[in-house]
Amino acid sequence: MTRLTKLSAAFLAIFMTAGNSVAQEEKALEPAVKKATEINESAAKSQQKINNITDQIDNKLQQFKAINKETTGLDVYNGQLQKQIDNQMQEMDDLNASIDGVSIIERQITPLMMRMITGLAQFVALDVPFLAQERNNRVVELQAMMDRADIAPSEKFRRVMEAYQVEMDYGRTLEAYSGLHTIDGQERDVDFLRVGRTALIYQTRDASLQGTWNKNTREWEALSSSYRTQVTKGLRMAKKQLAPDLLMLPIAMTD
Repeated sequence: MTRLTKLSAAFLAIFMTAGNSVAQEEKALEPAVKKATEINESAAKSQQKINNITDQIDNKLQQFKAINKETTGLDVYNGQLQKQIDNQMQEMDDLNASIDGVSIIERQITPLMMRMITGLAQFVALDVPFLAQERNNRVVELQAMMDRADIAPSEKFRRVMEAYQVEMDYGRTLEAYSGLHTIDGQERDVDFLRVGRTALIYQTRDASLQGTWNKNTREWEALSSSYRTQVTKGLRMAKKQLAPDLLMLPIAMTD
């Protein structure tokens, strides 16, 4: 055997020995590799579980935030509703108190209205006797109204005040109206001229006679023919047939 052959055989022996050693080592590492693979697979599964749990936590957190926001909104809404309820309760208390007050006022206002109507009747009787029937009828209607249950106290009070307002207006207006008046025992058609409550004068249709109410004697007195033109002028002014102008009329001075 040559030297080269011997060397080749030696290298072959070494290579085979090394190959056997590697195979043995690989075989010895197989359990470790298998275990590492199992660990990696287990770790991957664990990571997947962690990811799933994290996703679930994120979802729950979002749901919690949404519910918490809704709860906060409901708290604000409920607080506002509570304020409205408290305000309505206060209004109910005020309304009940007002109703109680109205009952008291109603018990007090009825006697007051009765006294006002009585005073109005006395005033009409003592006043200048213009539109006597109309004014007396108004008082009678008010007295009859007070016995009616179908008219609310507020409406009764309104009508009484309205009657007083009408009487007040008489004191600052100029008015002409027709009527019957007894002159020297004979009933005549006349025109009445009322100047506020200052003067009440009549004139016959032919303007031949005129007279005035004397507040002191509470009787009618004849006027001289010198007042004919002024009385006629006043009647035309009251009927809107003539522009307002100065009138020279007799005025009875009260004591």
